[in-house]
Amino acid sequence: MAEGDRERWDARYRDEDAIPEPSPLLDALDALLPRQGRALDVAGGSGRNALWLARRGLEVTLSDVSEVALERAAREARRRGLSLATLRIDLEASPLPRGPWDLVLCTYFLHRPLLAAIPAELAPGGLLVVAHATRTNLERHPRPGPAHLLEDGELPALVPGLEVVRHEEGWCESGRHEARLVALKPAAAAG
Repeated sequence: MAEGDRERWDARYRDEDAIPEPSPLLDALDALLPRQGRALDVAGGSGRNALWLARRGLEVTLSDVSEVALERAAREARRRGLSLATLRIDLEASPLPRGPWDLVLCTYFLHRPLLAAIPAELAPGGLLVVAHATRTNLERHPRPGPAHLLEDGELPALVPGLEVVRHEEGWCESGRHEARLVALKPAAAAG
């Protein structure tokens, strides 16, 4: 990621009035998501989803390129009495943080090589949750631009070796056209 992009993200989070509410997707997936273990929130910004996961009892690492976002998340975690590790990382230039992870959450960040690397870092029985806008989103919204969108139907093929538990695409509560995926790393074969 270019230094100018990092500065743009820092400015965005500096101007953020409050940490947004967690994605409604998490509440919808409540019964599927673990309540213990290690979780990684990929490019999770100021921690809206990471804080929700930490409140659930998970040992959460929030990764993002923006130091401003990570500082805001850490401050909010302390205020709420939650444990939250933060990691400043450019996931377009650096490898995914080492697992094993029981849950990896990736919302609204698209770097295809990163998605392909996630299965190797999931623990057996671990879950990957992804939500991202698709090309159909351009019918109503000019942003994100085409280079930052999934092709319709593309997402399941980007995570080889995982069993798709749930995959859906459509217009969602945010007004975006999204692909949403929950995928499971099979438990190691016995014997």
